[in-house]
Amino acid sequence: IDTQHDDMVHDAQLDYYGVKLATCSSDRTVKVYSVAKDQEVSHTATLTGHEGPVYEIAWAHPKFGSILASSSFDGSVLLHREIQPMGSWTLVHAHRMHESSVNSISFAPHEYGLVLAAGSSDGKVSVITHREDDSWDATFFQDNMLGVNSVSFAPCSFMSASDDAKEGMRLVVGGCDNKVRFWKLNAETKTWEQDDFDSSKADVTHTDWVRDVAWAPTVSSFNTVASCSEDKTVIIWTQSEDDRTEWKPVLLHTFDAPVWRVSWSVTGTILAVSSGDSDVTMWKQELDGKWSQVASVEDSQPAEEQ
Repeated sequence: IDTQHDDMVHDAQLDYYGVKLATCSSDRTVKVYSVAKDQEVSHTATLTGHEGPVYEIAWAHPKFGSILASSSFDGSVLLHREIQPMGSWTLVHAHRMHESSVNSISFAPHEYGLVLAAGSSDGKVSVITHREDDSWDATFFQDNMLGVNSVSFAPCSFMSASDDAKEGMRLVVGGCDNKVRFWKLNAETKTWEQDDFDSSKADVTHTDWVRDVAWAPTVSSFNTVASCSEDKTVIIWTQSEDDRTEWKPVLLHTFDAPVWRVSWSVTGTILAVSSGDSDVTMWKQELDGKWSQVASVEDSQPAEEQ
């Protein structure tokens, strides 16, 4: 796909239905494309407003309309909504709470409403919430002092005891202090509280910056989180319903280069891993609990003739 960006592309995301593709770039823009049934892609809009490289984008659930969030080196998060006529976009909210680059954004499950988390190099995570009166409010918590690289929400009904009781929102955060932290929203105090778990003391741990974290979208008796790092490893963290204080790590694989991104399939059974050697690999857990590679996509260009 010729994105028509003028600089490096940092992220690409399909919407819920897979009919719109968004990309963001160091050229300070976000571009939106229409994806036809025959996979033909056509450019429909260019969104501006950021004053620095745009690092991540995220689509909201379609129940809120066609809303696209973007985060930037300039410390801002912008939310755009598509309006009539189709292909026209308007800025609905600009979030400028952070003092440094916003490196990651993640929408909460739609059951909690229109809620977005943003992680920044200032070490803080902010949570932006849209209210019924069309206003926006934001809270934040300090994850670490070195910087946040990635945030990811847990699926709704995380270990729910009953169908009519949603548990509080949960987040996993990956940071520049080599740690993975888990946070939960206290329903009474409306504040975010960190789980009493130190990933640096686990049997398997990261020894360099944690570049990405991804909470598996499936709801079961286990919670599963994937994390990747510049130490060339991917770790799978699991938490059982019987022991909700402990996360058990398993080393998925040690790669040949730093690992930048991890992403789960919709069913949470396949994990895609993007590493610095230009490879994207797919991994699946076998019945015996071990993880194995099931596919690989190489993005290397053919060498030119000398």
